[in-house]
Amino acid sequence: MTESNLPTVAVLGGTGKEGKGLVYRWARAGYRVIIGSRTPEKAVTAANEVREMLKGEGSVDGMGNPEAAREANIAVLTVPYAAHRDTLEALKGELKGKLLVDVTVPLVPPKVATVQMPAAGSAAQEAKQIVGEDVQVCAAFQNIGYDHLLKDSDAECDVLVTGSSKEARAETIKLVEAAGLRGWDAGPLENSVVVEGLTSVLIGINKKYGSTHAGIKITGVHRNS
Repeated sequence: MTESNLPTVAVLGGTGKEGKGLVYRWARAGYRVIIGSRTPEKAVTAANEVREMLKGEGSVDGMGNPEAAREANIAVLTVPYAAHRDTLEALKGELKGKLLVDVTVPLVPPKVATVQMPAAGSAAQEAKQIVGEDVQVCAAFQNIGYDHLLKDSDAECDVLVTGSSKEARAETIKLVEAAGLRGWDAGPLENSVVVEGLTSVLIGINKKYGSTHAGIKITGVHRNS
């Protein structure tokens, strides 16, 4: 059942595996989650698939991206980089006054194991330029594979969170923890260049060592949670 004090989260472009993995985790934690898509029918189908995984528990709806962004308190962007700018340009009006968590990695096929950052510095910095000062932007979840998220077991991977304010990063870390992961405040949005770039490094490690789920963990720091 959805807890009334939790924000509504829209996962924009959430019909892919990464998006559905996050939706599943947050719905299981009691959030109302909306899957958004350029094609509303695809969003409805994806929402039905996640509800089946949840065995009828949790609140998951599917609708078009604009409607999803409008209804949500927090928007999470999980589109491929090729659709990043167009999606944000189309939705920046609906995102005003909200928190945007950008999961996008600027991968440029075919050399996805090579770091190739955009002129803005990172996809998250590019997002901030597009949506403007009325939207808080964080970057998170770039370094965890969908196969972790779609399983009920704990994921042996930490999540680095960068963002445009301490408050935005703290709110995003709540989402990380609700997904059953450990989040770390990795500083301002400018640091997202490192976090996003790590994805290409991890892809290369997976390829070299025959894995599909290389991740990162922060060591040498002790905290209570």
